[in-house]
This record gives sequence, C-alpha cells and structure tokens, in this order.
Amino acid sequence: MMKKYIVLTMAALLPLAACKKSFVDQTDPNAITVSNYFTSETGVAQAVNGAYAALRSGTNIGENSGLYTDERSDDTGRDDAQSNSGEPFQFGNFSILAGNTFLLSHWLDLYQAITRCNIITSNIDKVTFSAANVKQEYLAQTEFIRALMYFQLVRKWGPVPLVTKQLSSSADVTANTYRQSEAAVYAQIVADLKDALTSDLPNLQTGDNAGRVGKAAINGLLGQVYLTMASTLADNKAANLASANTYLTACYNMRSFGALSTVAYAVVFDVSKKSTNPEAIFEIVNKQGDINYSSSIAANNQALGETINSQKIGLGVGGNVTRDLILDYEANDPRAAFSVKYAASTQVQDYFITKYRDVSAAAGLNGYGGNNTPIMRYADIILMLAEVNMDLGNNTAAIQYLDMVRARAGMPLYAVASADPAYAAKYPTLKLAILHERRVELAFEHQRWFDLIRFFTTDELVTFFHAKSQAAFGNAKLANFTTKDRYYPIPLSEYQLDPVKMYQNAGY
Repeated sequence: MMKKYIVLTMAALLPLAACKKSFVDQTDPNAITVSNYFTSETGVAQAVNGAYAALRSGTNIGENSGLYTDERSDDTGRDDAQSNSGEPFQFGNFSILAGNTFLLSHWLDLYQAITRCNIITSNIDKVTFSAANVKQEYLAQTEFIRALMYFQLVRKWGPVPLVTKQLSSSADVTANTYRQSEAAVYAQIVADLKDALTSDLPNLQTGDNAGRVGKAAINGLLGQVYLTMASTLADNKAANLASANTYLTACYNMRSFGALSTVAYAVVFDVSKKSTNPEAIFEIVNKQGDINYSSSIAANNQALGETINSQKIGLGVGGNVTRDLILDYEANDPRAAFSVKYAASTQVQDYFITKYRDVSAAAGLNGYGGNNTPIMRYADIILMLAEVNMDLGNNTAAIQYLDMVRARAGMPLYAVASADPAYAAKYPTLKLAILHERRVELAFEHQRWFDLIRFFTTDELVTFFHAKSQAAFGNAKLANFTTKDRYYPIPLSEYQLDPVKMYQNAGY
C-alpha cells in the first residue's frame, strides 16, 4: 500500500493533469526541481510510487474508469434521465465530440502517468544505488507502467504522440507535439516490456509488495500486446501470434496454483480473501476503511433499495448493465448470480453490478471498501491462450484452455455445450465461443471493448453492433455506431495545438 506522504511528494514534483495546457506541458513553477529530487534510492522509490499512484484515478485506469471502456462496449450503459444527457452519455451513445472534457481528462491523465515515468527514466542514472539489481527493478516497474499507458492510448486513439524522455523546454514540447504511427508506438511498448523482463523482479508480487509489477505481469502484458498487434497491424501477423503465445504461456507457467478449478470464482472477488487470491497477477490495491485509499466501486454500483454491495445506501440506479449482457449469460451460470442483480425498486427496475462487494463493518456506512481493482488475472491469460491458439490453427489446444475457465465456473465443457442447439446458434464458431466466455468471465473488468476491437475488423464491428437488439441495448442508439467509432477523436484542445501534426481521426 502506497503511503499518503508519497503521493503528496509526487504531487509537488509533478503538475496535475487538470493544470496542464497539453499532454506534454510539464511546467510547474512550484515543483521541486528534478536535480534536487533524484539524489538517493529513497527519492527514486518515491518517484516510482508516484507513477503507481497515477493509475488509481478514475480518469486513468482505476476502478471507476469504466466510462472509457465498458460504456463504450455493449456491457454497461445509462438508463436514468439525468445521465442520459451531457458529456458522459456521449461515450455509450457513440456521439462523442472532440470537445468532450471527460475524454480530455482521460487523455491528459494517461499522459501524466507517462510524464512521471519519463522523469524517472531520464534521471535514474544520476542516483548511486546500493546494488545494480535495485536500480533495474525500479526501472522495470517504470517501463511497465509507461508501456501500459501507451497500450491504452494506441488502442483508443490509434497514432498518438510518443514521448519517452523528460521535456525541459518549449522547443522540446513543440518537437514532440505530433502523432506517431501505431507501429512506432507498439515498438516502444514492446521495447519497454522486453527490457523490464531483464530485471530481477519476482514472478508474482505478494504481501507488502502486492500491487507492484512482477515478471508474470510483464509477460502477460507483452503477450496481450503481441496478440493485439496481430489483429491491428498489417505486417508480421504470424510472428506476432507466435510471440503472443510465447509470452502468454510464460505468464501462465508462473502461476502459483495448479488447475484454475482449484481457485473458486467467488474467492477471486471476496474482499476478505484478497490478500491470498492466487489468481491475481496485477491489480490496484485498495485499503478498507481508509478515506484516501479505499475502494468506492461497491457503493457506487449499489442501486436504490439494495444492500448487497455496501452498507452505504444507494440513491440511484447503480452500475447499470445492458440487457444485451444479461441475455449472454447461459442458464445456471453462477457468474451471473455473482456479477449482476435485478433491482426491483420502481425507480430502477433494471440490473446493476454486484461483482465488487464490501458490506463489512470496516467499510462502514460510508462505503470505504477494500476491493482491489483487477488489471490482469489468470482467467484472462488462459482465455487469451485460447484465442491465440485458435488464431494459430490449433483448435484442440484452444478448446482445452477455454474449458479450463468453463470447468471452473461449473459450466458444460465446450464439446457438450456446442452440441446444444441454443448454444450453437448463439456461438456457431469457436471464435464467438471464446469471445462469449471472455465477456461473462471478465465482465466489468474493463476488457470488453478491447476484446471487441481485437476480435473484429472495423467493418465487422459495425455489423456486430447493428445486429444487436436496440431494446436490449438501452437508451444509447446503436444506429449511431459507424466506422469512426473504432477510435476516439483527438481531444479538441490537443488537435488545436497543431492541426497538421495532431491531425484529427476520420469522422470527427
């Protein structure tokens, strides 16, 4: 758990995203100068903690960041009159404008984390370390975070500015204010992660180091990156798939348990057992009862008249779920009963998210929960292994991995399920069966949108959305979804910095 004083130190060192004029603006007249800060191992440790702290925000990839992923997909939405207007609704309604301030906040927050990482990588050589491996471990964690941020950016916006050093002058800012190709961004992501793998980090971080990066997380992210490159970039598909299989397998082999079925699904999300959850690979750690570092997701998701998530009284519709997702759960799938619930209040009468719960006395009436935010876990890795083996033409292995997840959930294995006419009609191919399994297994873990853009081309994605039932999708208009929605628009203020080099995405 990161201490409060560390975050405050980093806040003094680095300007907040909301104060930035652009993604590369790093000027803060009140900041501690870098030359005075990077003078000891302790200073570096605090700087690295500050990079981790940047991830916690709901405008970064923290627990309340579903607006930028889940609401963009077909899993969650908005069904109350008040939230069906204004900027947040634009995300799920596929009517987002370049001037959307929520979108700008997300862009700036991702780059703020990159800025923190760049300051570390640009200045770490100034510090004398007691041992070389300590320096390399700090650098590896920083490179992972930077890679993770760029992976978010490139999948959401396509070509983006690529900055890997501290910018110290207006000339530096101007020189870096331009979009670089997706291939260039992916190359930097891969370079960071491969360098991180040369460190002496443990495979998995536990105990007091829970929430930090280990080699399993680096391998897992690298595997996902290669898998995404295989479906996104025109070149080297076979090589990218082979690399994805290599690194995903390496991550899988670093697990601390045997069969996935030995780790109950409910245990993975049991807040009282989170410190011994063997499925966690990388997550943001929250502290129960702590006003600054607690989780708010249980309380935020709670619907009016319900008590399942939190002792805090819910006043609205909670974390809204589309009927489209509800209808995708198979009969008797225990993941449905654990993840969603119908709120019977006459003011709601809809499903809400229950996957994250904390009704403990420690969380209390204010809903200061202890749920960790999952970024990567083993069911995700196993299903990506199913996906990559399918893409490599090894359906036998793909089905074996798929069945690991289905068996843990107590669902019929694929051979049995695919013989059921109802299942076969909904998921007539192995590809659609894997996509379905990822949806119900990883619901509300901010994976669905990224799965959709990996499984489908842009044209296929338009067809996929338009084939859905509007009645099962909520108030957002499916007809609004077009090829432009594969990417977000470049935030207006960023485009205006240089309309040529910061050119706008098509359709906006």
